[in-house]
Amino acid sequence: MPALAFIVRVISRLNGLIGRVLSFLALAIVLVCFTVVVMRYGFRTGSVALQDLYVWMNGAMFMGIAGYALLKDAHVRVDIFYRDAPVRRRALVDITGCLAFVVPFLTVLWVYAWPYVMRSWRLGEGSANFGGLPGLYILKSFLLVFVAVVGLQALAMLLRGILVLAGREELLPPDLRYPRADPDPEPEPGV
Repeated sequence: MPALAFIVRVISRLNGLIGRVLSFLALAIVLVCFTVVVMRYGFRTGSVALQDLYVWMNGAMFMGIAGYALLKDAHVRVDIFYRDAPVRRRALVDITGCLAFVVPFLTVLWVYAWPYVMRSWRLGEGSANFGGLPGLYILKSFLLVFVAVVGLQALAMLLRGILVLAGREELLPPDLRYPRADPDPEPEPGV
């Protein structure tokens, strides 16, 4: 069981690092977009390459931080069975969700994305826009990055669920444990 907890910690730390690093692309996107707007409306000129750049950075950021979003429980979830459930039931929902939905989805995405990305690399594909950026194959590779980071985080969720069901959640650091449901939440002010 300590080995499972170690794997959960390593995967979660890796996705945490990737998420924090790639989140800085948000600032870069704003700066590049601002530059494009200033060039267009201030100097009556433009740059297709810069327009490609901020769109590509946006795509890379969102595909790359998907595992981090899963780590932080920031994906859309139907809370009918989860929000107020006991920890063991949440673990069962996570295990079932990973096996029934995440794994098949990632498998299909990998099967279809792999030839698509490899073809792009073979062609040395660039932007479809005249004057755009070369290296579109790098951006398309983020489809595979998405599969990797989400797949790893799903594995961490699955292993965390196993630890909970085995009664060994204490092997995980507090930030990776399931939050406890508040049995008697405080009413909101003014309600």
